[in-house]
Amino acid sequence: MDLSIAVWRKSSFSGGNGGQCVEVAGNLPSVVAIRDSKFPDGPTLVFSPSEWRSFVASLK
Repeated sequence: MDLSIAVWRKSSFSGGNGGQCVEVAGNLPSVVAIRDSKFPDGPTLVFSPSEWRSFVASLK
């Protein structure tokens, strides 16, 4: 999957201390991607929009 057009934004729950940070790219067609901001070239998880909504709802 080509993520070169991904616009990453850091979770509002991520602190500024360089700790455990999650970035989300929601601008991709038909998918939502997440990654660890400490390893931007590392693995990326990709969800369908409905999977992402279910995941986020389960966290609330």
